[in-house]
Amino acid sequence: MSSVESQQEQSSQSDPSPSPNSCSSFELLDMDAGSLYEPVSPHWFYCKIIDSKETWIPFNSQDSQQLEEAYSSGKDCNTIVPTDGGRYDVHLGERMRYAVYWDELASEVRRCTWFYKGDKDNKYVPYSESFSQVLEETYMLAVTLDEWKKKLESPNREIIILHNPKLMVHYQPVAGSDEWGSAPAEQGRPRTVKRGVENISVDIHCGEPLQIDHLVFVVHGIGPACDLRFRSIVQCVNDFRSVSLNLLQTHFKKAQENQQIGRVEFLPVNWHSPLHSTGVDVDLQRITLPSINRLRHFTNDTILDVFFYNSPTYCQTIVDTVASEMNRIYILFLQRNPDFKGSVSIAGHSLGSLILFDILTNQKDSLGDTDSKKDLPSIFMDQGDTPTLEEELRKLQLSEFFSIFEKEKIDKEALALCTDKDLQEMGIPLGPRKKILNYFRTRKNSMGVNRPTPQSPAGANMSNIPKESEFYSSTNGLDVGIGQVPVKYPRLIYKPEIFFAFGSPIGMFLTVRGLKRIDPNYRFPTCKGFFNIYHPFDPVAYRIEPMVVPGAEFEPMLIPHHKGRKRMHLELREGLTRMSMDLKNNLLGSLRMAWKSFTRAPYPALQASETAEETEAEPESNSEKPSDVNTEENPVPVKEEAPPIHVGMLNGGQRIDYVLQEKPIESFNEYLFALQSHLCYWESEDTVLLVLKEIYQTQGIFLDQPLQ
Repeated sequence: MSSVESQQEQSSQSDPSPSPNSCSSFELLDMDAGSLYEPVSPHWFYCKIIDSKETWIPFNSQDSQQLEEAYSSGKDCNTIVPTDGGRYDVHLGERMRYAVYWDELASEVRRCTWFYKGDKDNKYVPYSESFSQVLEETYMLAVTLDEWKKKLESPNREIIILHNPKLMVHYQPVAGSDEWGSAPAEQGRPRTVKRGVENISVDIHCGEPLQIDHLVFVVHGIGPACDLRFRSIVQCVNDFRSVSLNLLQTHFKKAQENQQIGRVEFLPVNWHSPLHSTGVDVDLQRITLPSINRLRHFTNDTILDVFFYNSPTYCQTIVDTVASEMNRIYILFLQRNPDFKGSVSIAGHSLGSLILFDILTNQKDSLGDTDSKKDLPSIFMDQGDTPTLEEELRKLQLSEFFSIFEKEKIDKEALALCTDKDLQEMGIPLGPRKKILNYFRTRKNSMGVNRPTPQSPAGANMSNIPKESEFYSSTNGLDVGIGQVPVKYPRLIYKPEIFFAFGSPIGMFLTVRGLKRIDPNYRFPTCKGFFNIYHPFDPVAYRIEPMVVPGAEFEPMLIPHHKGRKRMHLELREGLTRMSMDLKNNLLGSLRMAWKSFTRAPYPALQASETAEETEAEPESNSEKPSDVNTEENPVPVKEEAPPIHVGMLNGGQRIDYVLQEKPIESFNEYLFALQSHLCYWESEDTVLLVLKEIYQTQGIFLDQPLQ
């Protein structure tokens, strides 16, 4: 007999018997015992590997109800139930959960009614469906017959004892004991057993709105991990989506109550796995040094992605993967959501934003125009003065032959088409001929001269998807002329509404490629909006607006706090700065007044000379004038509003650069939080709220209260 049973028997013997007139709980059970039993309410869970261990996560209440209804119908063998907003399918017959839009290991699904507490994380683990049914039948008999201390043996030969409705224990076997040991199995450390999901501490969400208003593709940066916890792009986008759902409930409450909006769907796009499945990792491993193995592996897996993108071979693989994945997911999304009427936007983090920028720059308008850029200024129009033929020949130290080309009326384009025989007939020696041909042929290839331009399809919809020969847009000569990798950029089968860049190095790459400024009238051929969002301490982020308006100096737009105020330390910093300026101005004004009053009476000659000096001196600043005059008699001048800043058409005339407010702890040491600031966007409420605000603003839906 176990210690628990012996204690309960002793307590029952020591308890006085109830009086004849009293109504004990046992008598109540005997009177109507059958009515006290209520069937347990099941809830559906799925198993996920987190930190190398199995974790059971509940479906939201809406998905669990759908799974239970499908299970109760009795046709669960071939039934497929979409869950998690349609991003996962549950095959009831297999009890497995599969991802729809991306590759992911399938996870086990279970209809759960009974749970036991785990050892390490104190989270409840569900029993198998078959053993849960045995537990439920035993519990029903115990309640109905009022016979407790029921003992059961689990499939792995562990003991579960039902002492009473509030005390049910699962005993683990003692380490090292077996069936020949002296200690019984139930003498191990007990674990709590609970019946029904309502008795365990677990967060169960209500579910997501069925209506999808907008679709956003999210492209990751370098490496397979996207944050400091080494999570994948799928997990980080899940956080981004969860934050957006919470903000929709708090900041768009009126629109949700009026059923004007549903939700925004964010889907990840992974290009790292296809790139590193080309065999490049094996090639790199052969030449990698054996020392500092972990650091070199990290470099090969992450930092080298930047060099891959600057390689024509692997750059083609990257842009093909990103564009084809977004097109594939878009087609699949329309098939699964035929009632979708919303628009599409794209977002990129770090290097992913540069990939999207290059793809958007080389898009063609899907209205049947073979060259959509003919009516648009090129982003690369202003690269400085283009060197003339004479300057090119001077660079080659062949200036003496310029007169020959001038006589033959040959410019740079004509010279690029000349052959060796043509130059020989002009009387140019063999050595200079080889230099000229090599130089200008290289320039011709890099400028993309005489490349055929494929025709664009009439539209970008499900019924008119571009053919494989029409899927690529030819490389614009000016694009490659500034150092952009000469690859064929795929076409997107839709027009993105807005392009969001998080922690983006676009400005740096454009500058390194040789671009001095962006034409103010330039805009993406197929995308209307562009927002460059960054953290002030992000070491990878660069601004865009100074390249559009290089002559003006202005600060980026400060992203409002999602609670509608500036962070306290920023307000304190501004207040202290303003206070110090006021104290300085008042102190200077008081000293000047004291000096004047001291020198005016006893020294009239000095007073006269001071008056003359003041006449010749510059007028006092506005901050010093109130100390010389009565402030009550003069009205306070109205502060003039700063004129709006025009930063071109890249974002439809709106501002482009948006900076987050750093946290108070981050302001103590910028270098300490530099890496964290580059990976902070996935859980940043301010970032997500800006994205939602700009998306719904295009539909005429605004925040409940404007943020300051």
